[in-house]
Amino acid sequence: MNTSSPRDGSREVDPVQFRLALSQFATGVTVITTRLADGSFRGLTASSFNSVSLKPPLVLWSLGEGANSMPVFSGNSHYVINVLAAGQAELAERFSRRSANPFADTDYELSRTGQPILKGVAAWFECHNRSRYPEGDHVIFVGEVEECAVHPQPALIFHHGRFGSTQEC
Repeated sequence: MNTSSPRDGSREVDPVQFRLALSQFATGVTVITTRLADGSFRGLTASSFNSVSLKPPLVLWSLGEGANSMPVFSGNSHYVINVLAAGQAELAERFSRRSANPFADTDYELSRTGQPILKGVAAWFECHNRSRYPEGDHVIFVGEVEECAVHPQPALIFHHGRFGSTQEC
């Protein structure tokens, strides 16, 4: 059931103020990874990760509709959400840039379905690409978790334009 409706408001939100307000909310940092049909890997940094449901186990994340990786993640059946550990800010930066192959100097292992799981992460979730919902200028991906693991350690967070750690909490 969709309960949303377009707003008829004539007042525009100042985009600078909106981004500043959003920066006040600390988020976790993830790298979403997947394997293509040709065997190559793709990945991107995302802070738009959240839980949806325990039964069934569902999580969500979002991606800008104009992102180069949109066809990859829309078309693949599985992906892994890697929750970065406190010392992995460099990985977050590497996967946020357009580079030839961010996996080149990255340690990873393969999941049971062949998806890349980054080594040293605080947790990971292997997901079936269950559904997608376009909203605004993004697409919300809902993944059904098929397998997950946790490696207890402080997680990487992003707040006010900087990386930090849950260890500081």
